[in-house]
Amino acid sequence: MTETTPEEILIRREGRAGRITLDRPKALNALTYPQVERIAAALAAWRTDPAVELIVLDATGGKALCAGGDVRAMYDARVDGSAYARDFWRDEYMLNATIARYPKPYVALMDGIVMGGGIGLSGHASHRVVTERSMLAMPETTIGLIPDVGGTWLLAHAPGETGVYLGLIGARMAAADAIYARFADAMVPSDKLGELVARLVTPGPTAGEVIRALAVDPGPSTLAARRAEIDRLYRGSTIEAIREALSREDSDAARTDAAALDVRSPKSLKLTLAAIRGARQLAAIEAALQIEYRLTVRLYEDGEFIEGVRAQIVDKDKAPKWQPPRIEDVSAELIAAYMAPLPDSRDLAI
Repeated sequence: MTETTPEEILIRREGRAGRITLDRPKALNALTYPQVERIAAALAAWRTDPAVELIVLDATGGKALCAGGDVRAMYDARVDGSAYARDFWRDEYMLNATIARYPKPYVALMDGIVMGGGIGLSGHASHRVVTERSMLAMPETTIGLIPDVGGTWLLAHAPGETGVYLGLIGARMAAADAIYARFADAMVPSDKLGELVARLVTPGPTAGEVIRALAVDPGPSTLAARRAEIDRLYRGSTIEAIREALSREDSDAARTDAAALDVRSPKSLKLTLAAIRGARQLAAIEAALQIEYRLTVRLYEDGEFIEGVRAQIVDKDKAPKWQPPRIEDVSAELIAAYMAPLPDSRDLAI
């Protein structure tokens, strides 16, 4: 049975599987608040339904699983304060935690572009499948935000300092890179996805067995090839130290990285570094999501995120006016204050 809704998402049972299909192809399946609510409701219903043995997440269009959250909606809601953004992120992060702890196999087909909110829907799944068309990234520092939706938790557990690199720069990962960085588990060719879904929904082998039967070698990882260099350049305890290390390195990759850091929000960079490094010491994803919630809410309320979205998505002038404008002007006291609990019981209760 299939249910089509105005929220542009398809929720249905198919064989032994609960199926979730994002259906906003013209928007690269950007995640909306109503979609978050529908997915959460479906997972709650299926949790105790004995007829549903596993979950399959995919999307229509062939270009993206999900290119991120609907940040334009949050930008437009700014005139009424931060209530909409706080509610959206609260429910989205609760959903991310639900996916990470889901008691049944949850298979995410990460075909095409997967960024931001798309990582939140798929990166915490028990079975994460990429294809030759996959392009994963956490580019939030370009819009005055931090890698959220549990992104700091994933980045904290990437090999060496690759998570710091990916979080600060927002570098793109192809299939082999995503598997190396522990954002994905296996690669299945895109022309085999139909067969993969057909086998998954049919009673018989486990989800893992089905995926392994169709998986192929993703080839070499460029991220793995750069691992030694990344570990050396990104081990600094501050953004200033990382930027200095990059400036001393005589390589095209280092110069590209340095140029990328120079146009990103200084505040977002410092908060991202602190959150990723801090997440390495946390016991569970829920604690990382709570820190992320504090940071995203404060970056919304202080206008940094609003300015980033304006410059990159609304006006598209690519000239954000970051506050403060220089890395050295972002104090340790500010970082500590942003990571502290929110006032008035507004913290994420998870």
